Amino acid sequence: MDDERPARFEAVYRQTYGRITAYAARRCDSPQDAADVVAETFTVAWRRMDELPPGEEATLWLYGVARRVLANHRRSEARHRARNVGLDARMAGLYEDSPDSGGELMEIAQIFRALPDDDRELLSLVAWEGLERQEIATVLGLSRNAVRVKLHRARRRFSRALTEAGVRFTPESRLIQKERSL
Repeated sequence: MDDERPARFEAVYRQTYGRITAYAARRCDSPQDAADVVAETFTVAWRRMDELPPGEEATLWLYGVARRVLANHRRSEARHRARNVGLDARMAGLYEDSPDSGGELMEIAQIFRALPDDDRELLSLVAWEGLERQEIATVLGLSRNAVRVKLHRARRRFSRALTEAGVRFTPESRLIQKERSL
């Protein structure tokens, strides 16, 4: 029995490491933060091996663990930022964006970051992780119908925020573009 635990963990680790790392990397500001989230996620998995479901469900379970680890990480970061507000303001003036630095994409990213945490997570699970509604329901511990409703509302809020900022989506080009006044 003792030999099965490390072997099972190693198999799950090999199978899911890439997906969990990508999940964390897309949600963290730095590779170091992502590495910390991944390490903590697999530490929890090791400690709770008895709760780890078999097969593909293990990946969804690990997404849920990573989501909670990331939430803890963000709370810790928020406390840290609150302590350093003055320094951040002084440093921001030193690193202003140049006109050619992809300001539109930065504006879209800023709008996305301004969405409520739950909206960002839902949209990210669809766009970045490629999960279906049932898989998202498993990760978040919700019903499939609740995910459908929440996802619809999150998309509507994101679309509304983009529209209010003058950013529009053109289906023909599949690009997000800034409306230009002529």
